Amino acid sequence: MITLYSTISLLFTGLYLVIVTYLIKGWAMLKRPRINPGPYTTKVTILIAARDEEENIRKTIEDLLAQDYPKELTEIIIVDDHSTDNTAAIISSYADSGVQLMQLQDNQILNSYKKKAIAEAIRRSTGDLMVATDADCRMEPKWLSSVVSYFEMEDKVMISSPVTYFEEKTLFEQMQTLEFSFLIGIGASFIGNNRASTCNGANLAYRKDVFYEVGGFTGIDDLASGDDELLLQKVALRYPGRIGFLKKRDAIVYTHAKHNLSSFIQQRRRWASKSTKYKDKKIIALAVSMWLFNVLLLVNALLGFYDSYFFKLFLVEIGLKYLFEIVFLLPVLSFLKRTWLIFLISIVAPLHIIYVVYIGIMGNTGKYAWKGRMVR
Repeated sequence: MITLYSTISLLFTGLYLVIVTYLIKGWAMLKRPRINPGPYTTKVTILIAARDEEENIRKTIEDLLAQDYPKELTEIIIVDDHSTDNTAAIISSYADSGVQLMQLQDNQILNSYKKKAIAEAIRRSTGDLMVATDADCRMEPKWLSSVVSYFEMEDKVMISSPVTYFEEKTLFEQMQTLEFSFLIGIGASFIGNNRASTCNGANLAYRKDVFYEVGGFTGIDDLASGDDELLLQKVALRYPGRIGFLKKRDAIVYTHAKHNLSSFIQQRRRWASKSTKYKDKKIIALAVSMWLFNVLLLVNALLGFYDSYFFKLFLVEIGLKYLFEIVFLLPVLSFLKRTWLIFLISIVAPLHIIYVVYIGIMGNTGKYAWKGRMVR
């Protein structure tokens, strides 16, 4: 019985290492983007859905207005999602600078207000390329021109670009940055391998006509989240090989980690809730395999208290996990200029096992809190 269990455990370990090797290859396959010297021709609409963001929205708008992309080709639409603070008033104060405020008027109870907000903004937009970000994000002046340059030089219909945390003040926030870098690296690496799995809606661009061609958010509007990854999955089915990842530092969008464990768990539950809706069943199978690997690691760790054999098995497996994940993470962190965070992996990796097992269960059960609402 022990031999059979050990064989199964080692098989899942081997599968996990194959997956990480696939990720290592995918990141390396991402080529340096070609630069369009100009002039640019693409009309761009920047989309933001905002709810109770009075502490952040002003800085985000200032960054958008400071972009070096031609102003005559830039449209900014921010949708206020029933904010209870001064978010709408702050947005309105930038009307003379061309920032358009939309306010959701629908009093019907929805499960996905954000998708509704984005869809309404796209309906009003005049741009050909939709560039979505969030109301609490920061970006450098070359952010938008980098995205459009890549769009105009490559035959892509959707572009996922890098996101990272910054201004961390605690060890907990630094640990989140390391874990988040792993997630961003996964999405980028799959695209590097010519498949699409995940992306982040804080830095996502897509053609307006393609959004409507795949039916927009129809069919994925039953979940509160998924305006990014589930849309990516729909586009990937229609346009395989035409989704790109912009591996360029000027294109990085910066946001903040969660300040406490409760808000972190709620966020990750929201992200995990999208996985069962993925169109690509192979991606779901890989995600389940990675989850089962962590379940077996946790079981081996617990059995190790009763039998040293299982503790030795756990040490071998987690040692291999450490090694392969470090090889994958180092170039990702180097790109993000956060290489020093790799030293936190000795703290993060053991906790990550428990976290993955927990989120894998809770992310697909029940409701969770998001922006002051209980959603599913």
